Amino acid sequence: MANNALQESLSRRFRRLLSGAQDGIPPWLDVVAEGDEPGLFVPTDAPWIVHRDFATLVGGIRALLLQALHPGALGGVAQHSRYEEDPLGRLSGTIRWLTVTTFGSLAAVRGEASRVNRMHERVVGQYQPNHGETRSYRAADKDLLLWVHIAFMDSFLRAHQNYSRAEIPGGADSYVRLWGKSVEPLGLDQVPTSEAELVKTLAAYGPQLRADERAKSVICWIKRAPLPTLAKPVYALLFQAALASLPKDLQQMIGFRALPLWFLRPMVTNLLRFMRLAIGPDSPIEDAALRRLERAGIIS
Repeated sequence: MANNALQESLSRRFRRLLSGAQDGIPPWLDVVAEGDEPGLFVPTDAPWIVHRDFATLVGGIRALLLQALHPGALGGVAQHSRYEEDPLGRLSGTIRWLTVTTFGSLAAVRGEASRVNRMHERVVGQYQPNHGETRSYRAADKDLLLWVHIAFMDSFLRAHQNYSRAEIPGGADSYVRLWGKSVEPLGLDQVPTSEAELVKTLAAYGPQLRADERAKSVICWIKRAPLPTLAKPVYALLFQAALASLPKDLQQMIGFRALPLWFLRPMVTNLLRFMRLAIGPDSPIEDAALRRLERAGIIS
């Protein structure tokens, strides 16, 4: 009983940190649970397997580092985001989109896409590219949407490959192809459909990336995110894991020295496994999604 009580306490604190909800119940739980129709994915699909894994904690940090290197995407964050005043609020908004899109019904996915699209309409401004004159941007621009999409996709994929023991059904190609469905409701219909295309698309953005003073300020903030004291040592290790999984040229651009991957892989993989054991195997979000799929007759 004592172990169960401790596990529940740790689970509640963990969910509270990620969702921002004081009771530890994610506000989007009901959104995932509602309805009796399928979603974009089933439990045997690659995105479901990857996104249920704790390696996404590393992937999320890595994606933020990648996004900070694009001056257009960084402009949206710096000029319109509340990340400094309410970092956990911004985090929970990103987690909501990822969770609902992965585990929710088709209706929930449409609703979540509408929420994000409305938010994107307000994110406009200007930035100075590496070459050429000042350029206007909109968060809904397909070039920026594609960058954000591949930054997340590549980060979750590389974090899983490096720090998870769970096999990806169909491999990396399956994950890239299937997760491409997630951004169709956002108006993005031309995306990589294989790992090779993902690598090629990332490389094509290379000339647009930089780590200027504003980028380094955001990256330093990401490194020293204002988290609860007990969470900081774990986060520091997850940050190192994210940094080490980036390509060497991007590590050099960021300017922080990363610990070697061979050193971090077993340590971080075991840490994430321990966190899962400590918090418990139950996932309210996934359980709600499974019950909805059972009602829909998709699984038995």
